[in-house]
Amino acid sequence: MLFFTQIIFVKAGKEDQFNVFESHVLPLLSKYNGTLVYRVRPAIEQVIASTFGNPYEIHLVTFPSDEDFKAYSGDQERLQFLHLKEASIEKVLLIKGALL
Repeated sequence: MLFFTQIIFVKAGKEDQFNVFESHVLPLLSKYNGTLVYRVRPAIEQVIASTFGNPYEIHLVTFPSDEDFKAYSGDQERLQFLHLKEASIEKVLLIKGALL
C-alpha cells in the first residue's frame, strides 16, 4: 500500500475554485482503488511551526500501487478539470510513503 500526502497551498481568494476542482476529482479515487484517508483544513492557529507557510488543506490518500496512482493522475475526466487546480493552487508538497 502506498501513501501520498499532499500539503496544499491555495492562492488567496481562489478557495472556491479549488473546492470545485476537488468536488470533481476526489470521487474518481475509487475508480483507481484509491482511498481518501484524511482531508484536513488546519486553522492557522493549529500550525505550531512552519518554514513552508500555512497550508489550506492536507490530504492523505492511499493506492495499492504506483500503476493505480498513475492511472488516476492521467484520468481523462480528472484532466479536464486540471485548469481549476492550476489556477487556484500556489504550491503543493507531495510526499510519497509506504506502510512499514
